[in-house]
Amino acid sequence: MSLFDKFASTAEQYNAICAAGGRDPFGVSMDKMLGPTRAMVKGREIVLAGTNNYLGLTYNEDAVEAAKDAVAASGTGTTGSRFANGTYDGHRQLERDLAEFLGFKHCMVFSTGYQSNLGAISALAQPPDDVILIDADCHACIYDGCQLSGAQTIRFRHNDPESLDKRLARLGPAVKGKLVCIEGMYSMFGDTAPVKAFAEVAHKHGAYLLLDEAHSFGVYGPGGRGVCEAEGVLEEVDFYTGTFSKSLASIGGFVASNHPELEYLRFSSRPYMFTASPSPANVAAASAALKTLAADDSMRKSLWSNARRVHEAFTQLGFELCADVGPVVAVLMKSREEAVTAWNMLMEHGVYVNLAIPPGTPNAASILRLSVSAAHTSEDLDVVISAYTAVSEALSVVEASA
Repeated sequence: MSLFDKFASTAEQYNAICAAGGRDPFGVSMDKMLGPTRAMVKGREIVLAGTNNYLGLTYNEDAVEAAKDAVAASGTGTTGSRFANGTYDGHRQLERDLAEFLGFKHCMVFSTGYQSNLGAISALAQPPDDVILIDADCHACIYDGCQLSGAQTIRFRHNDPESLDKRLARLGPAVKGKLVCIEGMYSMFGDTAPVKAFAEVAHKHGAYLLLDEAHSFGVYGPGGRGVCEAEGVLEEVDFYTGTFSKSLASIGGFVASNHPELEYLRFSSRPYMFTASPSPANVAAASAALKTLAADDSMRKSLWSNARRVHEAFTQLGFELCADVGPVVAVLMKSREEAVTAWNMLMEHGVYVNLAIPPGTPNAASILRLSVSAAHTSEDLDVVISAYTAVSEALSVVEASA
C-alpha cells in the first residue's frame, strides 16, 4: 500500500484529458505576457479570456509604478506574518481604504483571498456550540474554512433562501452561534445570489451573514461594491470577504465588517497569524487599483458592454449558457469529452478559456468558462467569437453524423 495509490484514478483521468488534444488544460504556461488580454503560448499569440482580470488593471500605470516604488522602499517581502513583524504601514492603510470604500468600520487584510475565507470562517465558528450554513455551490475555500473550524456544517440548496430558512428553523436552542455563508457571484457558472432575501432570512433567525464578493467586487453595483450594493443591502452584510486577485489586479484578500469584534480575529485566526503577510508590492498595487476603481467607472461600463456582446453572440450560436449576462460566460457542454475537445479547438483558434469539469463544478457539469475583461478590445472579442463559431459548427457536424 502506497500513499500515492489514492491518486491513481485521478491521474488516469488527467492523463486521458491531456492525451485527447495533446495539451494540458490545467497547466497552460504563459511564456510571455503581452498585456492584460494577450500572451505568447508555445510560440503563438493567444487571446486570454479566462483570467478573472475583470477590470483589466494588471498593467495599469499607477498600479505598476506603485508596486515598483514599494519594492524600492520596503523590499521584496515582509518575512513575517501579520501577527509578528509582517504588518507595515501599507497594510494598515489598505485596510482603512477598503473599509472606507465599502462603508464598513473594520477591515483585515490577508495574504490571499482563499485565506480570507479560511481564516474568517474557522475563527468565527467553533464547536460544539456554533453551526455554519453554506450554499451548496460555495467555493472550496469556504468549505475548507468550515472543515478547519470543526463546527457543524449544514448545506442548503443553491440560491434558495427558503431552503436556508427551513434549516435555520430546525436548529435547537443548544446552538449559540449561526453563520451563513454565500457568494455574490458564483465563479463557475457566473450566477448571482439573491443577497437581500438571504440577509432577511439569516437575520430573522439571529444568524450572521458572511458574503464572499471575490468575483463581484468592482463589477456589480453602482460603485463597484458588489452584488450586495446592487441589491441595496450592503449594510445588512455582517462579514464581507474579497480578494485582490480579480478586480484589484494583485494578490491578497480581506474581510470587512461593522462588528468591532472583527479585530479579535487578529489573534485567533490561524491563517492570519501563521502566514507571511502580503508583500509590499502586492499591497501597493492593490491600493493603487482600488483608487482607480473608486475614481473611474468607465472600466466597469466597458466590462458590461463586452459581457453583453459575448453573451448575445454565444446565445445566437446556440450554446447553452449557465447564467444571465455577467462577467463570467459559462457554456454548458454535454460531456467531459466534448468539453475537452472544444477547449482544444479554442486553443487552436488562439483563445484561452477555463476548462472546468467534475468534481470541481456544480451538478457534475462540464463547462467552458470564459471571463470577460474591460481590457478586451473589439478585436479581441472578434477572435473569441470567431473561435466559438468554429466550435459550434464542428459540434453541429458531429451531432448530425451521430
